[in-house]
Amino acid sequence: MAELDADRALALTYVPTSARPAIDALWRLDVALGAVLAGGREPLISRIKLTWWRDALEKLDLEKAPAEPVLEAVAGKVLPAGVSGCALSRMEEGWTVLLSQEPLTASDLASYSAARGGLLFRYSAAILAGGLLPEMEQAGEGWALVDLARHSNVDDAAASVALAGERLAASAGIVWPVALRPLGMLAALARRDLERGVEQFEEQGAPRRMLRMLRHRFTGR
Repeated sequence: MAELDADRALALTYVPTSARPAIDALWRLDVALGAVLAGGREPLISRIKLTWWRDALEKLDLEKAPAEPVLEAVAGKVLPAGVSGCALSRMEEGWTVLLSQEPLTASDLASYSAARGGLLFRYSAAILAGGLLPEMEQAGEGWALVDLARHSNVDDAAASVALAGERLAASAGIVWPVALRPLGMLAALARRDLERGVEQFEEQGAPRRMLRMLRHRFTGR
């Protein structure tokens, strides 16, 4: 089963018990999609694998999940929470953008962040029964861009954080509702990373990051 990074693992502990299995399954789906690229395979093979994930997610609305732990968890926890397999399949588009053989353009990064982070925050909010403002969805895009910067070369990381700054700025003054604060925590950490800069990214799950998340839990900022 795909493992969450330390930041998301901690944010998950602040999700209400009733929604935690669905959020856990949704976030692990994101990790599983990313793992296709992290495996260092040829772009064509990675594209085929991502297509398989997209098709498998679409089929969940009509068929039993195949014997794959992440898909079984999605079928058993996320779909009953009101997010369809067809909707989830759209997340594949964001990861496929990263398979380009050319340097990523601003348009590429915008497509990636919307299909990955924007949708991940939107679907998480649907499970958490909270209305997601457009600025909060943009915060999800910013979070995804900062996460990409953590796993990119210097040039791509610089382009990612530049766009992330624009996306995260929109939500900077928002007080996140209690139901959505696990998402707000991730956005707050992404802003913290931007303030520190690419060369000084903290290790995920570091004590100071935990304190920042705790502050957000009580203030919504």
